[in-house]
Amino acid sequence: MLVLNGPNLGRLGCREPGIYGTTSYAGLVEACRTLGGELGLDVEVRQTDDEAELVHWLHESADFALPVVLNPAAFTHYSYAVRDAAAQRTAPLIEVHLSHPQAREDFRHLSVTAPVASGTIAGLGIESYRLALRALAGQNGGAGESRAV
Repeated sequence: MLVLNGPNLGRLGCREPGIYGTTSYAGLVEACRTLGGELGLDVEVRQTDDEAELVHWLHESADFALPVVLNPAAFTHYSYAVRDAAAQRTAPLIEVHLSHPQAREDFRHLSVTAPVASGTIAGLGIESYRLALRALAGQNGGAGESRAV
């Protein structure tokens, strides 16, 4: 299973902590790996500021039918390349956000990736990731299903 993170998420803990919290990126990685282990999941966490690299990782997940927790970050709102790569999924993909995009600036209200995700969890800080991992651990296949999470 992959946990994929887009631009600026490597700056967690020091980037606008009032919005994104005080947990560092290393803390997020540890939280995902620890819970993944408890759930019997092999979790690999990655972060990139490069759109092409994120697209490549989404292709990898489709090629190997790997479930994905995806925080596309700023790419959420405009990257049709990330959206199209996510649409090729062959296993469940849950979009997550630390903050609540609908409660923020207008440009953050649109997610081009949400319509091709299995579900979206937002606004709960790193708990968004934990809930996504729990949801994926509870799914048996269902790559083509759409689920409200």
